[in-house]
Order: sequence, then C-alpha cells, then structure tokens
Amino acid sequence: MKYKFRFNRNEVAGAFGDIGTDFPLIVGMVLAAGLDAASVLVMYGLMQIMTGLIYQRPMPVQPLKAVAAIVITQKLTGPTLYGGGLAIALIMLLLTLTGSLEWLARNVPKCVVRGIQAGLGMSLALLALKDYVGRDGVNGYFLAAASFLLILWLLPNKRFPAALAVIGLGFVYAFIFKVHLLDIKTGIAFHSPIFYVPTSRDILSGFLLLAIPQIPLSLGNSILATSQVNQDLFPQKPLSIRKIGFTYSLMNCISPLFGGVPVCHGSGGMMGHYTFGARTGGSILIYGAMYLFFGLFLSQVFSTVIKCFPMPILGIILFVEALALMTLIKDLDNKKDLWIAMMVALMSCALPNGFFIGLVAGVFVHRLNFYRE
Repeated sequence: MKYKFRFNRNEVAGAFGDIGTDFPLIVGMVLAAGLDAASVLVMYGLMQIMTGLIYQRPMPVQPLKAVAAIVITQKLTGPTLYGGGLAIALIMLLLTLTGSLEWLARNVPKCVVRGIQAGLGMSLALLALKDYVGRDGVNGYFLAAASFLLILWLLPNKRFPAALAVIGLGFVYAFIFKVHLLDIKTGIAFHSPIFYVPTSRDILSGFLLLAIPQIPLSLGNSILATSQVNQDLFPQKPLSIRKIGFTYSLMNCISPLFGGVPVCHGSGGMMGHYTFGARTGGSILIYGAMYLFFGLFLSQVFSTVIKCFPMPILGIILFVEALALMTLIKDLDNKKDLWIAMMVALMSCALPNGFFIGLVAGVFVHRLNFYRE
C-alpha cells in the first residue's frame, strides 16, 4: 500500500489524539527547568514534521516520560536535560547499530517491561494529584472533577477526542477567570531556537540522572510496543525495530542542540492518532505545525498561553494517561509474572534510579524462576 498525505477532517481530528499526554509534560519541563519556550516548541514541532515525512503514517513524537517525570519532580537544569538527550541518543544509536537492540528485546521479559510502565504510571499519577490538580484551590478541584467525568463520558467516543473536549473546557475556564485575549495578541513576536552545545559534564550528569532511568522504559514502550502497534494497525507495511531505534536516536541527536526536550516514538500516541481518525502522516504534520507556530510566534507570551491550559485540566489528563500506563499490566495472566511486574513497578516508582534497578532485579528474578521450573 502506498501511503499519501491527507489533510481532511479525520486527519485534523487525529492530530489531537495525543495532546493530552504531550502538553502537560512539555509545560511541566519548561516551567521546572526554566527552558526557552521557543526552542522547546519549535524543535518539538520540527521533530513531529520530520517523523511524519519519514514514516508517512500516524507515528507521532512524544516527550520521554521518565525524563519528564524526573526533570519535573527534581527540577533539573536545562543543560542536564540537553546532555541527557544526547546521552540517550548515543546509547540508543549504539544499541541499534550493533544489533544489541534486537538482542535486548529478546531477553527482557514482558513482565519486566509492564512493571516499568506501571512504575512510570505511578510516578505520573502522584505528580498529577500532588502538583497539578489543586493549583486553583476549590475552583481547581471542581474543574478537575468535571474534567474527569467528561473524560469518562467521552473516552469511548471515537469521533470526538475526550482530551480535546477537556482542553476546550479549560479554554472556557481560562478566558473567564484568567486570560485576556489582548494579552496574547499584543505579545505576538517572532523568536527562533537558541543553539546550545552540551558539555561533557552535562552529558555525564544527564547519563546518570536521565539516560539510565529512561532507556529501560524506551526499550519497552517506545521501541517494542510501537513496533507491535504498527503491526496491528498497518500490517501491510511493517516497521523494523532497527528503523524505529534509528529515528529515535536521530531526533535526540538534533533536538538538544537547539534547546529541545528529549523525545521518542510512542505506542499510545500512534493509537491515539489512529483512534481519532488519522490514517496518514498528515495528522503528524498538522500537529507539528501547531507547535511550530506556537514556538515561532507565541513563545514571548508563553506564560499567558499556559494559562489557557489550566493546571487542574493538565493534571487530570496526565492522571488518566498514568492510569492507562498502569492498566497495561492486566494482560499478564501468569501470577509469577504479575508479582515480578509489581515488584519492578514499586522499585521504579520509589527508588533512586529505580527504573534501572527494577529492570535488573526483574530480569534476575524472572530468570531465577525460569531455571527453578
């Protein structure tokens, strides 16, 4: 089947299928690390467009979730984030070119991958409930409750994205209580990304603080799960794990040099775009163009633009995404695998460098049980 770009209403609808996951993490990292908003938004948009052109199907780009969770909770600096992006790129490129990616994929049990995903979900859920939902006091709690009910009502609806409806509710709330349209209009100005070369110290600290926790999660969700979702949705045009690993590496070699956040592909993102109507790379180009426009022309009033997306709204969207990550564990029907996954999840959530410790411990316990049987 030959893939073509389409820009009809289905592609436009599909373009918003992943915004509920992306925007809270992007905003959170910009605020926590004091990043240049123009650089983050422009590079994020360009990475979407590059991916859309390469894959010509709804293969979106997402912020690295473990990286985002650590940056937001620990308030790491921009240079450490950029160094971590390059460290992650180099590790993934090495794994891809040597064939180690395929070897690791064969030797990391599914239960360990599910445990890492569940642990990340726990971390994001705690972040959403602790730092986002109560930001506006009593009004915030009411807004969060209404948003959660709206998502529950619309989530089965394949024609109208629940996240888009909730963001629309947030716009109404923001323009009534927080934002004056004139504040945005008067702040429109052109701004380009800032070039930055991470030092060896940035890369080392980024490797220790961000790459080690992120790589285990990326192997499971960004690489293996994305390959499987593509096989489910587009069986006529399969993707190799090597190609996914290569584009993952390429994006993170480029983005940090221009102030962008580390990114990945994501199985949930692909499913989100597809569910809401996208069938080609058109949805990705539309989605990327939106971020590109925000970065080039609205970054100077980013603090005002953020108010259009109230924190309780972002918190509920993030919370729902966290629940989705945690529920992936339900496909484990073996009790021993389920216990291993729960062990890995708790380690990932509770320990420093818990994703790496959970990966090693999970593989060890799984192998020990295998040899005992």
